[in-house]
Amino acid sequence: METFEDLKHFFTKGYLDYRPEVTIDCAIFGYHEGELQLLLVKNAILTIWCLPGGYVKKVENLDQAAARITAERTGIENLFLKQFKTFGEPGRNNTTAFDEAHFFELTGIRKDEYSWLQVDTVSVGFYAITDIVNAKPKADFFSNECCWFPVNKLPKLGFDHNEMANEALFTMRMHLYHFPIGKNLLPQKFTLKEIKLFYETMSGKELNASNFPNKLISLGLIEKTEEKKSIGAHRSPAYYKFDEETYDKALHEGLVLV
Repeated sequence: METFEDLKHFFTKGYLDYRPEVTIDCAIFGYHEGELQLLLVKNAILTIWCLPGGYVKKVENLDQAAARITAERTGIENLFLKQFKTFGEPGRNNTTAFDEAHFFELTGIRKDEYSWLQVDTVSVGFYAITDIVNAKPKADFFSNECCWFPVNKLPKLGFDHNEMANEALFTMRMHLYHFPIGKNLLPQKFTLKEIKLFYETMSGKELNASNFPNKLISLGLIEKTEEKKSIGAHRSPAYYKFDEETYDKALHEGLVLV
């Protein structure tokens, strides 16, 4: 929404373009140098932290809506996306903290108790994974902040979003051993130590120093290159890279890493 007319149309006639009872909420995880973070937005009207989300357009399916929302928030297209759970407890959209005066000041629109936005929604949760360096977090009209938080230091979230974040993290860690997700989060070439750190950070578990990398090699997921990392007087470790064909096949069909 770029103009006041767009905004007014959304609040008064948005039901013509969106499905009133279905929303998407996205847990967007970011990885950088051994730290896992979660992207959050601060609702400009309710002044509470939430997961990025939005309504599903009538011309979209759920996957397309999730892809649109994650791209709008990160500036990156085609992120790895997986649906993890649907949330539909009665009253989950409770807005007792709604400040009507602030809403009017922000939008110039009076709250309508019969608005299509007053309908209790069912939200479909998706998680996505990106690298923090290339992502460009972006707030929109409904949020005044959009930034990263370490997954172990999240603020109190609005609605049922703390439950969503926990479920997303749990599911992502379950999927981690069936879908390779490191290709866009690691450098094009990396050492075994670096990929081990990546999987330990994402899984929250310590992995065997040799068994886990050897498993990746035996599956054909990564392959050794002729290059070595220069680390001065110490022994220089070899660089590895993902095997493109094996990686893409595993991303669609799944595999077992443990």
